[in-house]
Amino acid sequence: MTIIGAFAGFSLKKSTSQSSSIFKVILSKWFYIGSFLYLMGALLNIYVLKFLPYTVVLPMTSLTYIWTMIISFYLLKEKITFKKILGVMLILIGAFLISIS
Repeated sequence: MTIIGAFAGFSLKKSTSQSSSIFKVILSKWFYIGSFLYLMGALLNIYVLKFLPYTVVLPMTSLTYIWTMIISFYLLKEKITFKKILGVMLILIGAFLISIS
């Protein structure tokens, strides 16, 4: 679910980076791929919530930040700074602490 969400964001980023016109963005295949992936991620989230408590599932969605950082580094060639890594680590520590209590 979290990997799908990260790739959905990547796809929407690709749709907007190809054109500044909203009409061209809407006609981009990346727009539809991203929208479809967000829908699939949402449906998976609903399915997972049938089996796990909300207080566990929602904090675990912060794993999306890890996948997003990896995708942005490898596929978008974005720079990953120490502050970004530290921020993601703090979010993950917080999610872990919430999920074990």
